[in-house]
Amino acid sequence: MKIIRGVWLTNVDSQILNSKQSIIDAINLLADTGFNTVFPVVWNKGVTQYPSEIMRTTFNIEIDPSFQGRDPLAEVIHAAQKVGIDVIPWFEYGFACSYQKNGGHILAKKPHWTGKDQNNNLLKKNGFEWMNAFEEEVQEFMIGLFLEVAKKYDIAGVQGDDRLPGFPCEGGYDDKTKTRYRDQTGRNVPFNIKDSFWLKWRANLLTDFLEKLYQEIKAINKNLIISLSPSLYPFCYQEYLQDYPTWIKKGLVDIIHPQLYRRDLKAYKNLLKDIIKQFDAKELERLFPGILMRVNSGNPSRDFHISPEQLWETIVYNRLSGIKGEVLFFLEELLANDQALANFLKFKTYKTIDEKN
Repeated sequence: MKIIRGVWLTNVDSQILNSKQSIIDAINLLADTGFNTVFPVVWNKGVTQYPSEIMRTTFNIEIDPSFQGRDPLAEVIHAAQKVGIDVIPWFEYGFACSYQKNGGHILAKKPHWTGKDQNNNLLKKNGFEWMNAFEEEVQEFMIGLFLEVAKKYDIAGVQGDDRLPGFPCEGGYDDKTKTRYRDQTGRNVPFNIKDSFWLKWRANLLTDFLEKLYQEIKAINKNLIISLSPSLYPFCYQEYLQDYPTWIKKGLVDIIHPQLYRRDLKAYKNLLKDIIKQFDAKELERLFPGILMRVNSGNPSRDFHISPEQLWETIVYNRLSGIKGEVLFFLEELLANDQALANFLKFKTYKTIDEKN
């Protein structure tokens, strides 16, 4: 398995995608610093960050309006290929369709795609509104976006995260899913969202979706990487129906980046020790943890910016634990404070750390 020294590139709290030159500068900085993989966002806020024929024909919105007339994904790929960096497009929103917009343009056009909670209301969690991840049309729409990118662009793989495959445990109470559950199990859907049988049944539906996505991506190019970044287990299973131990056992994910997002090194170490126990030696080769570098919440008391020393100690601890790589959230922090983090990683020769350990 390839070693991953990666970083996410988003369009939230980041200006990098706003111009071709800023993309070139950022990618060159990554190469100079020692990164070999970038995960640029391509599906966020209910729109794509590349020109999408599927989005144009379905919603008459070809691309995020702020990128009209451009193709940021193509610009990232072009810059990355020049410096030997792999590109794995990141479908950040997954089955979510909007944030505090009551479903936005997607559910306005496709109301039957609406995810429902126990009270038959629009499914909402942490400010995000959700499509129904169990609706066949929704699944085909999402697979279509993945396949569109895989066919159109010269990429190393594709990535889902804590929203794909994922779905809030509060969901699944639409009439179609309730009928399906009753037909398959002989049971009525429980009002208890954490009922163990109900949790497992819905998690299995997401695993089935992932299996289909995996097969269709591999049919395009067997060498394309299926990369996923779920929340931590068992939280991700109990809250978002993400059964990633099963995904790994079934061979449905090539590399996985659980979000070990903690603000101090001790907490990170404890998480890593626990998560390593979830993998056997062979499976551990697929593990490249997600590391938090930056939080800009709008509230200074809750913001977070990792120090160069803490980041390096975290990376070194990964290697001492047998972990051969990581993915950092997110690129913008490498540019902060006159590129302090990037300069520190370069000084520490991050590019060759895996040759030393």
